[in-house]
Amino acid sequence: MWLIVGLGNPGAKYEWTRHNCGFMVIDELARRAGKEVKAPECQALTARATIGGEQIMLVKPQTFMNLSGVAVAALIKKYEIPERSSILVISDELALPFGKIRIRARGSAGGQKGLKSIIEKLGGQDFPRLRLGIAPDHPVNDASDFVLSEFPKKDRDDLARTVALAADAVEALLTTGVANAMSKYN
Repeated sequence: MWLIVGLGNPGAKYEWTRHNCGFMVIDELARRAGKEVKAPECQALTARATIGGEQIMLVKPQTFMNLSGVAVAALIKKYEIPERSSILVISDELALPFGKIRIRARGSAGGQKGLKSIIEKLGGQDFPRLRLGIAPDHPVNDASDFVLSEFPKKDRDDLARTVALAADAVEALLTTGVANAMSKYN
């Protein structure tokens, strides 16, 4: 079974923030599968689905971004997931232009504290991740304020397209593998 983990912060206050891109992709994947991500377990909301013949668990950690690894590690233990390569983490990326996505088979946290928490709890960086670009076309003075601010209404159509593209990339990754998905979507 794959764990597809979208990073974000719980609660209506954060729903449209840039830091919740991971949650948005999870919700889109759930919508496509006819599921709702609402089953509470291991400090996360989950839903089981099948995508491309693969059994998956859609996961939205409820620990807040900086402690995402706590929920992910608990789910890995509960479901005895032996390979980190069967965990896909979806997050925002301030170093990537808004509207772009990037898939990697492994790598560092790159300053993203949710990824950092997962890497620390899992004891390694060798799991695939999909990042959604949120960088504006102007300098950002305070990264924390920026990622916790809402997407402006004028950007919501572009955001919806990016989330749909990211969900397509997840489906491709599950059906054709990480390398093929990287080649097609990066």
